[in-house]
Amino acid sequence: MNNKYIPLAATIFVFMALFGFGSAQFDSFFSMRVFTNLFTDNAFLAITAIGMTFVILSGGIDLSVGSMIACVGVATAVLIEHYQLHPLVVFPIILICATLFGSFMGFLIEKYDLPPFIVTLAGMFFLRGLSFVISIESIPITHSFYDSIADFYIPLPGNGSLTVSTLILLTVLAGAVYIAHYTRIGRNIYAVGGNEQSAALLGVPVGRTKLFVYSANSFLAALAGIVFTFYTFSGYSLAAMGLELDAIASVVIGGTLLSGGVGYVVGTIFGVLIQGVIQTIISFDGTLNSWWTKIFIGLLLFIFISLQRLISSGLLLKWWPSDKKPLVN
Repeated sequence: MNNKYIPLAATIFVFMALFGFGSAQFDSFFSMRVFTNLFTDNAFLAITAIGMTFVILSGGIDLSVGSMIACVGVATAVLIEHYQLHPLVVFPIILICATLFGSFMGFLIEKYDLPPFIVTLAGMFFLRGLSFVISIESIPITHSFYDSIADFYIPLPGNGSLTVSTLILLTVLAGAVYIAHYTRIGRNIYAVGGNEQSAALLGVPVGRTKLFVYSANSFLAALAGIVFTFYTFSGYSLAAMGLELDAIASVVIGGTLLSGGVGYVVGTIFGVLIQGVIQTIISFDGTLNSWWTKIFIGLLLFIFISLQRLISSGLLLKWWPSDKKPLVN
């Protein structure tokens, strides 16, 4: 096994172990219904985390995604309920504006060599403030289109179902895997994250790559905000508080190096599912506080960051059996 696959394998193992633990503890846990509900309930987080994966792969960070989801939710609710626009008209407007906002952040980061942390932190405050300016109240969405979205699903055996949110997530996942591993822009993202100076010397368009990464991330965060309205049927300026940290945690637990250049979109999905499984186990138990999810995710983050450090420093190879040492990337 190549050593860069070890965190991904560990993530999949943790997910299977947690799901197995839940199945052993609760009779109805091991079912297609519970499994598909993991995707439905966490679709907005998974879509956000996929965009964050590209950002971290490129060596950057984006703290504005949670505020983007809240702002998109409030703006969508206002345009639909107050201005009587059809959702299919609102969605393209929202996605275009979000993409332009991400492009602007990417432009500032690349053109003026500003730290992504500071630029996206400013974006986070701006979007959260804008959502409060639009409305400080929760705005319910009562359009019939949303009722149609809620009623549509593809039935699966074992009372499972593929909802619209899940179908959007699976489409985004397929597109992200294709872009990351089968296109030039995907290779450029890995190159920039691995070593930006070397990538530039090799002719990689670093500026265009960063613009694409932050534009795509804001686009996906806005799409996640739309999916979140399918889940809540409302827009609220306090929604998705701290969700950017959940997305980053999912990416890291999924095996992506915070320094960039190494990681897989599929691993991020398993990172999201791990959080979903923990929440589901707590719900089935009924006696545990939901904050145990944060505690467990914190422990997993510490373990996976330590694992990444061992791999990058080569210490793991010293402990590996001599006849089974993984190939060095």
